[in-house]
Amino acid sequence: VCFGDIIDDIVVVPSGPIRDDTDTPSVIRKRPGGSPANTAAWLGALGASVDFVGEVGRGDAATHAAGLPGVTAHLREHPTLPTGTIVVIVAGQSRSMLTSRGANAALDPADVTPELLESAAVLHLTGHALLNDAGLGDLIARARAAGAAVSISPGSAGFISDFGVAAFRAAIAGASVLFPSLDEGRLLTGLDDPAAIAQALGRDFDTVVLTMGARGVLVNGVTVPAVTTDIVDPTGAGDAFCAGFLDEWVRAGDALAAARAGVAVAARAVGAIGARPTA
Repeated sequence: VCFGDIIDDIVVVPSGPIRDDTDTPSVIRKRPGGSPANTAAWLGALGASVDFVGEVGRGDAATHAAGLPGVTAHLREHPTLPTGTIVVIVAGQSRSMLTSRGANAALDPADVTPELLESAAVLHLTGHALLNDAGLGDLIARARAAGAAVSISPGSAGFISDFGVAAFRAAIAGASVLFPSLDEGRLLTGLDDPAAIAQALGRDFDTVVLTMGARGVLVNGVTVPAVTTDIVDPTGAGDAFCAGFLDEWVRAGDALAAARAGVAVAARAVGAIGARPTA
């Protein structure tokens, strides 16, 4: 079960540096997005049985459900707030994001029902769900009591900094799998060395999967190399990695094999514009 933001992404790939007060030729595409929704989409494409729970603007549920093939979508429509939107400006391997959460601000963890949790192997969340400031700790506890593991992708170092490191760590207490990037791991621990970061976070989480971009992934003290590929758009690479990891981990229980599966799916994700699988 994936719970959290679902977004309309406006992905902009400029032809060169953005020029002030004039045109910059660009490739611009509208794509469905939202980190946990992207992970759900990749899980569905991998053949996993997956449910997604989220909130969109009025009249948008059918469109966004269609953007999640292979996923059972539970989308509530907000009567006044629009579906969230992010403008993603891509510059090589980096990107900038201008975010309006829209209806995601009304997300309610109570929408993840006991029936969904009872049948779930994993509940997957992102740190952005903490912005709603209601019920996430209870949701984590309910999932663990139902026998589901809880995995969390923090979201971004900027978000953690704004939320507060101590508050963030307290809010995600009880999760079993953490997917921090290297920047997020440094912020969460105050450490610089990847092995030291993983060891420190491992005191609070059963499994820590430290993603390091082109340097690969560190899990259980072993570095799994990234897959070399041409990068068109890095948006959603981490979400795709989480999907590949969780799909393999649920089936086989092997974190190293899961990391290898994750980097392979992430390599697929960066080869096209947008954060979801392409047909």
